[in-house]
Amino acid sequence: MIYLLLSILASTAIFVIFKLFDYFKINTLQAIVINYITACISGALSYEASINTTEIINSKWFLGAIALGFLFISVFNLMALTAQRNGLSVASVAGKMSVIIPVIFGIYVYNETVGFQKVFGIILALIAVYLTTVKSKSSFNFRKGMLFPLLLFIGSGIIDTAIKYIETTYIAANGIPIFSATIFACAAIIGILILCIKAVLGQFKFDIKSVIGGTILGVVNYYSIYFLLKALQFEGLESSTLFTVNNVAIVMVTTLIGLVMFKEHISKKNWLGITLAIVSIFLVTLA
Repeated sequence: MIYLLLSILASTAIFVIFKLFDYFKINTLQAIVINYITACISGALSYEASINTTEIINSKWFLGAIALGFLFISVFNLMALTAQRNGLSVASVAGKMSVIIPVIFGIYVYNETVGFQKVFGIILALIAVYLTTVKSKSSFNFRKGMLFPLLLFIGSGIIDTAIKYIETTYIAANGIPIFSATIFACAAIIGILILCIKAVLGQFKFDIKSVIGGTILGVVNYYSIYFLLKALQFEGLESSTLFTVNNVAIVMVTTLIGLVMFKEHISKKNWLGITLAIVSIFLVTLA
């Protein structure tokens, strides 16, 4: 359970760091690329054995790591596009409601237990995520600009599902650092290519603050994945339970930090969502 708690704290810290990027006027794209480079280095340094490039390329999980690297940076961009075109509330709901995808996958593929209490807790969690993130003057409307929220929902769900499947099927207990590092390396390469294209088009201006911010984000980002993978290896906690608790707790803690640190407005609906989130965590965990 300690790894799940650390994963929640690290994932929550990512949202806080992104909030601070806006406050300190840090170039988000550059910081994201630096973040992936830093995360890759963090994974490589955490790997206790010697790094063998040929062995990594020939690993059964290598193609999955490439796909995840592409998904990581794609979903980051989808999140930005959704927030810009549909609003922050829609982006938050679309991303966090995706927890239903790995939950259903865990129940169907791994024959994880399913009962009334767990199903009710999961449904309550989805309602809680919506109520916690929705703003009083915003509406969750997929009819207008449905594409990006839908892709964000699917992409976020596929990432969690793929991480669980690859971790269960192909990764040894000591292979998490190098697997994580490979994912981030693939995302970093894609990000560097994007920056190179922007440089050729004359749209690139180096920002030293993005290096500092991206480095901090990279360390936190790496450990958010590392701790999640370690939590998934704990046999006493099913993935359907873990993903539900993880996602709902992140929304809940992030909302409270926004209230305390950034003085964000919390409506009655948001408070109801936070309450339901706590209840859903207890229901799913104790199911």
